[in-house]
Amino acid sequence: MRYGLLIDYEYCTGCHTCEVACKQEHNFPVGRWGIKVNEIILENFNNRVSIDYLPFPTDLCNLCSHRIQDGMLPSCVKHCQAGCMKFGPVGELAMEMEKKGKMVLYTPK
Repeated sequence: MRYGLLIDYEYCTGCHTCEVACKQEHNFPVGRWGIKVNEIILENFNNRVSIDYLPFPTDLCNLCSHRIQDGMLPSCVKHCQAGCMKFGPVGELAMEMEKKGKMVLYTPK
């Protein structure tokens, strides 16, 4: 079964807890990230500015395979304060995406 990470970036607050949890879990040095929160500033249709935060899993992300084998959630999902990350089978997460917009599905090989 293939697993993935569903991120609802409409609700991400940019707290960077996922970054910190990942760095601590994998002991990554400065400048290396398993997940990195990007800040996206855009002007919308009403000439108002909106800020979105998008946690972006990097090529170093393996969804905490050692944690999954022990029946635990990936570290980023466990520690996400906004509750905007879900872990599970890709098919189930894809169905969850159909319910709303501003979601991304990460599926490492």
